[in-house]
Amino acid sequence: MIIRLFLLFILLPFIELAILLYLADLISGTYTLAIIIVTGLVGSLLAKSQGWKTYRQIQLELAAGRLPGQAMLDAVLIFLAGALLLTPGILTDLFGLSLLIPPCRAFYRRKLIEWCKAHFTIHTNFSQSSGGASWNRSEVIDSRVITDDRDDA
Repeated sequence: MIIRLFLLFILLPFIELAILLYLADLISGTYTLAIIIVTGLVGSLLAKSQGWKTYRQIQLELAAGRLPGQAMLDAVLIFLAGALLLTPGILTDLFGLSLLIPPCRAFYRRKLIEWCKAHFTIHTNFSQSSGGASWNRSEVIDSRVITDDRDDA
C-alpha cells in the first residue's frame, strides 16, 4: 500500500512534470501552457455534459423503480475524470478524457466491477414479517385529512 501511495503522490507528479518540461522544450512553454488550459476547459465542458446526461439517467432509473447502479458508477467515473482534467499534466488529462468517452468508460466500469467482485464479498439478510403480509408495489393506500371546523368555545 505504501508503494502504491508513493507511486501516486510522488512518482506520477514527477513523470507529469518531466513530460511537461520535455514538451515545453519541444514546442515552447506557451504552447504547452495552452495545451494544459485547453484540455482543462474542454474536459470540464465534456464532464459537465456527460454529468448532466448521467444525472438524467439516474432520474429515469429511479422513476422506473430501479436502482441506478450503472448510472451511479458512471457518475463517480465522470467526477474522477473532472478531477483528473483539472490536474495539470498530460497523462492525467489523457486518462481523464478517456473516462469521458462512453465506450472507454464502459470498459473501465466493467473492469472496476470485476475488481470489486474479486475483492469484496456481500452478504445480505432478508426476513419477512411474521404476519405474512408483504409490501406489494401495486397496492395503493388512499388517505385524506378531515379537519374539524367546529368552534371549541
